[in-house]
Amino acid sequence: MKFGNQPSYSLGQRSASTKEALAGEGGNVTLVSQSTLGEINRGRVLQALYDNGPKSRAELARLAGVNRTTITGIVQPMIEEGLLVEGDAVPSDFKGGKPARPIYFNPEAPMLGAVLLLPGRIQTCLVTLSGEIKALTKAEFDPHGDRDMFLTTIKDTLSVTLAQAHQAPFGIGIASGGMIDSDNGVILAVNLAPVLTGLPLVDILQKHFSLPVVIDHHPRALLVGDRWFGPGRGQRTFAAIYTGEVLGGAFYIDGRVYRGLAGSGGELGHTVVQIDGELCNCGKHGCWETVAALPWLRREAARQGMENPETVTCARLVKGAAEGSEAADGLLDRYTRNVAFGILNLQQTLSLNSYVLHGDIAGGGVDAAERVRQHVERLVRKRPNQEISITVNGIGEGHTALRGAAGLVLSSHLKLVI
Repeated sequence: MKFGNQPSYSLGQRSASTKEALAGEGGNVTLVSQSTLGEINRGRVLQALYDNGPKSRAELARLAGVNRTTITGIVQPMIEEGLLVEGDAVPSDFKGGKPARPIYFNPEAPMLGAVLLLPGRIQTCLVTLSGEIKALTKAEFDPHGDRDMFLTTIKDTLSVTLAQAHQAPFGIGIASGGMIDSDNGVILAVNLAPVLTGLPLVDILQKHFSLPVVIDHHPRALLVGDRWFGPGRGQRTFAAIYTGEVLGGAFYIDGRVYRGLAGSGGELGHTVVQIDGELCNCGKHGCWETVAALPWLRREAARQGMENPETVTCARLVKGAAEGSEAADGLLDRYTRNVAFGILNLQQTLSLNSYVLHGDIAGGGVDAAERVRQHVERLVRKRPNQEISITVNGIGEGHTALRGAAGLVLSSHLKLVI
């Protein structure tokens, strides 16, 4: 399926890279360009709408601490491009004030294509600018199978979703498991799905669908989903932690997603928490993933003689502990402690203070999150007045990752800084 040559959708004209910022290397200073400032301001206005709902120009000006004219200069081009729309006038919140017209996302604007790609599983959907998920389609593939068969499957699955768009989407965002080179659009390695290793998926899908495509690490997409639509709203600094068959994470630091070289930041599962510990899939010993992911949990359940250990999850342990099972309670405590050890190291290193849990550990809900928090509190060297927050995203991993993948399109192809 091709949509033909698409126009370049942007939230304003761009003449310089968003990477231009103040720098002091070698005594030189690079100033932030006007176009980069414009991109940052557009991103902040859109985030304000996500965080607060429809707002008038005057309300946005108050939230931003600027005058109404400045806000008009930011939102008017987006209204003219059809990204935002002004609603009917409503009475002002202030006595004697003029009726205000709330601004929000245009429901008729092009949508965003999103893909969640994990070992053996594909989900595709369309996401509106307000975060609503539509045309959700699912498929399975053999993680050890034929690459051509996989490519046929993902193209067919995406085609079913994109066929339901009323106009060409802005682009397609992919949240993928494994080691990702986000700069070059390549899946470098997926231990649990060798069929994906070395796959230049961005180029393949761009050529097939004639749409912009961007890819990033699955936990980073969860982070973006948290920032735009979940517990990360309004936060300047936090981390997303994912546990499942593997373990990963991502950082939002001082108002920006931290990616590292070619998107390599966030390989938290392979930080070492136990010198000379268990052998990891990566070939090293003692990785965090070896003691805080589902394979460890299920091996321990089998060792303790639990019934059907291959189906043990954090949610099942929480339920068992609540029903009085000492075995479930003990294993749950060890599991949450092991998750806490990695967060402890992050906290001591970066002092992020806020952590959003995803995946299996999040399936344990607030009970599991509270156990993790208590372990971190006992182990960490706290500073005065420092509060550490451990929460779960109640939206669900799949929807959060898909919304995050859509957010990658907003960031990369609509020229927003997030």
